[in-house]
Amino acid sequence: MSIRLDPDRRALLLNELKALYAESFDQELSDFRASELLEFFLKRLGPTVYNQGVQDARKFMYEKLEDLEGEVRIDGELG
Repeated sequence: MSIRLDPDRRALLLNELKALYAESFDQELSDFRASELLEFFLKRLGPTVYNQGVQDARKFMYEKLEDLEGEVRIDGELG
């Protein structure tokens, strides 16, 4: 699975990564290195985070559907 970012979001993340690196390590991170790090994290963490989000959404929707069943009576009247 490949996660693609729109150009504005990618630019924002690259700037944040460079700022974090500068603050944490007191060194500048080149555009190339920042881009390579972002690609690494997207490739390694992206699918896991994405799948967790899908599972969380699935669980949320399932819980809402279960709650809906408790609100509806078999004869069609709302309870």
